[in-house]
Amino acid sequence: MSAFVLERRRAGQSVGLVPTMGYLHDGHMSLVKKSMIENDVTVVSLFVNPIQFCPGEDLERYPRDEEKDLSLLAAAGVDVLFAPGVEDMYLPGHSVYVDETALSLPLCGGSRPGHFRGVCTVVLKLFNIVRPDRAYFGMKDYQQLQVLRRMVRDLNVPVDIRPCPLIREDDGLALSSRNAYLSEEERRSALALSRSLAKAKEAFEKGERSASVLRDLVCSVLSEEEALEPEYVEVRDAYELSEVESICDPVVIALAVRVGRTRLIDNIVLGE
Repeated sequence: MSAFVLERRRAGQSVGLVPTMGYLHDGHMSLVKKSMIENDVTVVSLFVNPIQFCPGEDLERYPRDEEKDLSLLAAAGVDVLFAPGVEDMYLPGHSVYVDETALSLPLCGGSRPGHFRGVCTVVLKLFNIVRPDRAYFGMKDYQQLQVLRRMVRDLNVPVDIRPCPLIREDDGLALSSRNAYLSEEERRSALALSRSLAKAKEAFEKGERSASVLRDLVCSVLSEEEALEPEYVEVRDAYELSEVESICDPVVIALAVRVGRTRLIDNIVLGE
């Protein structure tokens, strides 16, 4: 992989990287499309990263279909699918990790200890292997995006982090590989996530600026579905992810909800 990129760089070509865990959907492909527009060469990585899964999470049952992924990427004209094995990414005795110690603590960081350490470690390794000019991340994983921006800033990593819009299905459900776990009934219940955020957005556009009121609106919609178990619903500063009471600057309303055995996240940014 490194030799391929070095050859392309010597030819004066720019390189874009789209890191994924596979089981690709239209959300991933929107990142691929943006990379192909902005770069001469696009590399898509496919690696289900074991160190970002917490004990008891779905590492073994995480959906995989590498043959389908390869077919989608080939049809799109992607230059390289980089699919290393665990033994390639983590040598025996691997003992160095990357910790972000502020933005990674709330939200998903509170319920998934060690998750963002795994994310930062693998993404920095991918950056060192591929040496991209630009890397593409979806805004569905909003906290991840902000954590990686901070990592790049603080460690002087010469990569431009390119955020891409959250992609939804026609009925509003945020695209996610984990949607494959949902039964038909669970999927119908899961539509309350986007519906609750839309309710908060409507109130914000009508002038509501109390974070607690907006949070309560989201929670009230989620409570209409018995199958949903909210893990968190929070209104945070859009960039520092700090708590806010009255909204003066852009905020993100972020939530994590369990639908049966499946954990889903969603968010909306207000005030930009």
